[in-house]
Amino acid sequence: MNNKKEQLFLHVILILGVIFTLIPFIWMFLTSVKSLGESIQIPPIIFPKEYKWENYRKIIETMPFMQFYYNTIIYTVVRTIGQIIFCSMAAYAFARIEFPFRNSIFMMLLAVLMVPGQIFLLPQYIIIQKLGLLNTISGLVLPGLFSSFGTFLMRQFFMTLPKELEEAAVIDGCNHFQIFYKVMLPLVKPGLVALVIITSLASWNQLMWPLIVNTSTDKMTLSAGLASLAGQHGTDYPLAMAGAILGVLPMLIMFIIFQRKFIEGMASSGIK
Repeated sequence: MNNKKEQLFLHVILILGVIFTLIPFIWMFLTSVKSLGESIQIPPIIFPKEYKWENYRKIIETMPFMQFYYNTIIYTVVRTIGQIIFCSMAAYAFARIEFPFRNSIFMMLLAVLMVPGQIFLLPQYIIIQKLGLLNTISGLVLPGLFSSFGTFLMRQFFMTLPKELEEAAVIDGCNHFQIFYKVMLPLVKPGLVALVIITSLASWNQLMWPLIVNTSTDKMTLSAGLASLAGQHGTDYPLAMAGAILGVLPMLIMFIIFQRKFIEGMASSGIK
């Protein structure tokens, strides 16, 4: 009996958590189909008298959303691929290869995680400026091709693999790159999935760096475009919410399709 009460209590808590999580998205959607007057009415109304679906057409006509989508997809895909390549290679070196000052260098790498990311914005901007990459996709992507967190995450996965696998590969005549690519990397797929998920979400939602490095509209990402939308339209909340819905829609669809991989990857990263 007590077990059933505990399960009931747990389910009630989980249902309440789901409701509180969904309320902002539901309110965002309902606001996106209201008129301007209804969106600022006090006391607020929940459901509009007439659904203004043309708000979505207006926002697409007002801003180059397809260009924003393209820029964001390029930014997300290239940054994710870069971190998979560079972070996994660095993590393998720190976890499995003995070289001078390995632990000291890794501790310096971990120290970067303890510093707020905003501190690096100015040095990164100066470097991109000196390279002549302002207002370019390359300047947007370049600083995010490697991350200390991704290296740390993948190192934890490589550390769990038995040393006998490497010894057997060495006996078969494999070098370090062959061991990494053919033997070790396929065994850390949960770590790669976790890194892809974390990097993709962070890249898609990145706001500060795209706002700083790009001022040209045709090089903006979705997050930067939506931020400029708020300044451009002031208090036109239905248009702003319609833009926000269009901004989260691709990631929402991707989560629905790959939700099992999302959950497995996040759970694996938490366990490791």
